[in-house]
Amino acid sequence: MTDLQTRRLLRISGSDARDFLQGLITNDVAKLDNGLVYAAMLTPQGKYLADFFLVPDGDAILLDTDGDQTDSLAKRLTMYKLRADVTIEEDARTVTRGIGATPEGAFTDPRAQALGWRAYDGTPGDDTNWTALNVDHAIPSAGIELGADSFILEMGFERLHGVDFKKGCYVGQEVTARMKHKTDLRKGLAQIQISGSAPIGTEISDERGKPAGTLYSQANGHALAYLRFDRAKGTLNAKDAQITYAP
Repeated sequence: MTDLQTRRLLRISGSDARDFLQGLITNDVAKLDNGLVYAAMLTPQGKYLADFFLVPDGDAILLDTDGDQTDSLAKRLTMYKLRADVTIEEDARTVTRGIGATPEGAFTDPRAQALGWRAYDGTPGDDTNWTALNVDHAIPSAGIELGADSFILEMGFERLHGVDFKKGCYVGQEVTARMKHKTDLRKGLAQIQISGSAPIGTEISDERGKPAGTLYSQANGHALAYLRFDRAKGTLNAKDAQITYAP
């Protein structure tokens, strides 16, 4: 199985490319010197707009994006460009992925070692079940777990090395920093055990029938869910599926 069918690449070039992105995204562009960088772009209110990988490409930077977000992301970047020496264009190369030793020319996935590598030079990928791997390691996906109401700290971006709290200002930084330093997270993405199945987006209810979260990706008796932790106790229900959460 693959999650690559809709991946698209944007190429960011020009003398101001790094500084331009540094002021917009959640991670530190300087980390490109060590390989891929996982990051997100947020609204001024700190909510999720898109997540992507930054890929070093000579003097330019590739953005490895979810294809459903590519056009809107390019439009948003263009809006911020103003007079900066930056060119934003689509790149025709494709993305491949695999598990195991990272091939020459490929890049280790920065989110977690178990996620293998990503390549942009035609290196053949493999047939890993990426949905199951995402569930096993609580990796949120754009358009499924990650949506317009998401806050990245609730979705695990600190654990996935997708946010840097020392890099300085970026759009949405103030809200993200406040959640980090002043708030105990009462909601968030979690791996759960599931008996049965239910459609992605099904509401989860607690033993009293009160809303306790939302069910998302499922594989091999486990699933990802966005939970209210104060209600995620005992046996939970999502239509005909029974759920348990063990923090």
